Amino acid sequence: MLAATLGAALAFGAPAALAGTAPVSPSGQVAPAAPAKAAGQAAAAPTSQSATWVAGTRAYLVITAPGDSSAVRSAIAANGGTVFSNFDSIGVIVAHSASAGFAATMRGVSGVQQVGATRTSDVPADAYNPALPANPAQSTTPAGEPVRADMSQIKADQAWAVTTGSPSVKVGILDTGVDDQHQDLAPNFNAADSVSCAYGKPDTRAGAWRDVDSHGTHVAGTIAAAKNGKGVVGVAPGVKISAVRVAEPGNSFFFAENTICGFVWAGDHGFKVTNNSYYTDPWQFNCPDNIDQAAIIEGVKRAQEYAEGKGSLQVAAAGNENYDLAHKTTDSASPNDSTPVTRTITNACLDIPTELPGVVTVAANGTGTTKASFSNFGSGVIDVAAPGSDVYSTVPGGKYGTKSGTSMATPHVVGVAALLASTNPGITPAQLRDKLATQANDIACPSDSRCTGTAANNSFFGEGQVDALKAVGSTPPPGKYFENLGDFAINDNATVESPITVSGVSGNAPATLKVGVDIKHTYIGDLKVDLVAPDGTVYTLSNRAGGGTDNIVQTFTVNASSEVANGLWKLRVNDNANADTGKIDAWNLTF
Repeated sequence: MLAATLGAALAFGAPAALAGTAPVSPSGQVAPAAPAKAAGQAAAAPTSQSATWVAGTRAYLVITAPGDSSAVRSAIAANGGTVFSNFDSIGVIVAHSASAGFAATMRGVSGVQQVGATRTSDVPADAYNPALPANPAQSTTPAGEPVRADMSQIKADQAWAVTTGSPSVKVGILDTGVDDQHQDLAPNFNAADSVSCAYGKPDTRAGAWRDVDSHGTHVAGTIAAAKNGKGVVGVAPGVKISAVRVAEPGNSFFFAENTICGFVWAGDHGFKVTNNSYYTDPWQFNCPDNIDQAAIIEGVKRAQEYAEGKGSLQVAAAGNENYDLAHKTTDSASPNDSTPVTRTITNACLDIPTELPGVVTVAANGTGTTKASFSNFGSGVIDVAAPGSDVYSTVPGGKYGTKSGTSMATPHVVGVAALLASTNPGITPAQLRDKLATQANDIACPSDSRCTGTAANNSFFGEGQVDALKAVGSTPPPGKYFENLGDFAINDNATVESPITVSGVSGNAPATLKVGVDIKHTYIGDLKVDLVAPDGTVYTLSNRAGGGTDNIVQTFTVNASSEVANGLWKLRVNDNANADTGKIDAWNLTF
């Protein structure tokens, strides 16, 4: 999902396949970050199902018919391999072998459908005796959790007045792990269903799920940081989150066997939604004409279908290379666990799990309804979009930080999906996909020839930007709600107006006309804000109030019963001082 995308620099000098952890420059390139450190204290590990590690040990997916795989497992042992883990429910065995001829030999075994190497590097010795990740000391945060721009952009702050989500809805975070001790995550953390799937086998020891980077903890906060008066608030602060660590320590690689383990775990543990902000290493794109990559596609596809069959919807990041996923031509980032080479590819090659059937693919918005410069795109690939630039959220140790990427957009969508599941008990993954499309607000293509399609569905934004307020059932009545999402700059000592044309409303405006205002501006005491009716009558909403406070995000009630409803209404903002500027981000009228 993103080429040299983000994340931790690897031991091999290439980036791991996180979908948006490092700072993203205007060019869309991701700045390198320091390597993720391997873990803190050692702990007794479960007895290994595999032989003692030797140099040259590689991992393979051995694909069979679902059901009893005992004969194939015996053949693995007889042909120089060991069974590291097996998932009989989907017919996938994770085998290790140091024999160069292992895969070719196993492909000739009766009952074996496919065999594919999952990496071009050795399996780490840590796989056989994994250390527990560190449990970082926790900082404390002063009281106060101001509404962040990304939350108001998708109306999550308004949705919380309806519901913060149900604790019966479980969300799985398949990532680098989660700091469950973080003050903003602990209230909603579900340790009973958390696990490490690093190396492709469930490790249920307490704390095995903890973060070996910071990416997963950041994602977790955007989904469900608690509404507890400090730090930040997630999109769905009432749901439960579980960590499924699929990243390996030291490099944050997400190999196929790890993802397979994570999806099967999600299905077996009742996760309604999973967040997948990564692509499956070491191949940015897996091509079906490559015998190893074909097995990866099949194995991860089976695991995703298994999870969906158990009621779980997978949501994944589109990637951060500003790449057209609908017109693939080259891949220069693979394999990222050894030496990448440039290869010619076609659309048959898939970003896994992002492009698997049934997975919701998320693009990133920049400020407002723009396309984030780094976000991948593609007609028929992108499903929805969400804020992904400069997102402020939780990081390990009770701390907070800002990250950009489609990795940061995806948890906004997961949070909205969790709210949908909360207000629609029993909803199926297919129904959840449909509702995610329905609640999204259309975004027309900008003046960019790469964007194709209509305002209702295009290659940059799919069905549009998610809307948490609509998701919780507070969609304004058709024909009586009008909105302008355009940005209008507010300059020093200047006046700006944002228009809305109202039509189809009979008679006069109500005595309780609702005027929703979203103004981004430092020192709002500079501003006078008025509603201007079609006949020119001015209704003052705010007159230089608020002093040095930032931003006006508020719904005002106006007695406009003397005004004819239909016509051109305007929000007028007058700046009366130097130094502080901003913009009208959005506003609306509800009749």
